[in-house]
Amino acid sequence: MGSRHFRVRKAPPGNLPSSPAAPQPSSSPAGSSATKTNRDEVAHVSGLEGNPYDPNCPTRTILDRIGDRWTVLVVGTLGHGPARFSQLASAVGGVSSKMLTQTLRALERDGLVQRTVYAEVPPRVEYALTDIGQTMREPLSALEHWAKSYVPEVLSAREAYDTHHGVK
Repeated sequence: MGSRHFRVRKAPPGNLPSSPAAPQPSSSPAGSSATKTNRDEVAHVSGLEGNPYDPNCPTRTILDRIGDRWTVLVVGTLGHGPARFSQLASAVGGVSSKMLTQTLRALERDGLVQRTVYAEVPPRVEYALTDIGQTMREPLSALEHWAKSYVPEVLSAREAYDTHHGVK
């Protein structure tokens, strides 16, 4: 059952929930102990625990997606509410149409963004964060805040490095 990129944990007999397929919705806010407990139960039932330090583990691709600069900016923008493609392109300065399309498709594939097409003439398409996408807002906001807070130190370190190593 186990694979080389997951550690298999065996569940004690009699401790399996009746339906291991998916976590049940919780009325608790995201990140609460009830939500965490539910995820722990699902992980316990599946017997799988990811290892992002293993290059063959699927958690690595999830971290790649979350760490992508366009993902951070798109999620930050969609955190304010649904948006059309042109609104996202305007809000996320410097992103090409191709990169924005690829990022949105990848986020949709991962279940983090929902694409809604409205039957209008001309057709209207909106993008919005899903419930799981909403859970990314807080950690990505913390990264954004850190980046803003430490710009002077990072730029100073770059300049010192470039001067020391003769980088032009």
